[in-house]
Amino acid sequence: MRDAPVTLAAVSGAHGVTGDVRLKLFGEGVASLKPHRSFNGGSLTLEKLKDDGKGGAIARFAEITDRTAAEKLRGTALTVPRASLPPLAEGEYYYTDLIGLPAVSTTGEALGSCIAVENFGAGDVLEIERPAADGKPKRRFMVPMRLEAVPEWSGECLVIEAGYAQD
Repeated sequence: MRDAPVTLAAVSGAHGVTGDVRLKLFGEGVASLKPHRSFNGGSLTLEKLKDDGKGGAIARFAEITDRTAAEKLRGTALTVPRASLPPLAEGEYYYTDLIGLPAVSTTGEALGSCIAVENFGAGDVLEIERPAADGKPKRRFMVPMRLEAVPEWSGECLVIEAGYAQD
């Protein structure tokens, strides 16, 4: 487990003229934000939060009082300390735990490191970047975060089934 802050949402734009913002949620809906009142190391204090009915949320922060200030927040990630999140069950992970981990194949070959975790609707997908070698540029490949493709992982590394790591 790392001590890095965990991103729960991002501001996608202003909503109305009173400083409300639209949020893109990265957790399990509005419920994942409700336990938290303070974001980004205390720089944003949540006053109001509601579901927007489209998979996102509308929020009001004490520090943001008009549309101009809300528009300046566009693209801002809303983070909380890792310690403020509930413990994970066996087999669960936060994306931040996987990003940056070295990846090795089941045959022991060093593959590179995880640079992103995406979810296009059918489950999480890891993006692994191979380092530049033998005059070849860095290369990337994607692996589904499923047991047959990633048989094990820890806070130290990802083990990827060799068949999924071929170029």
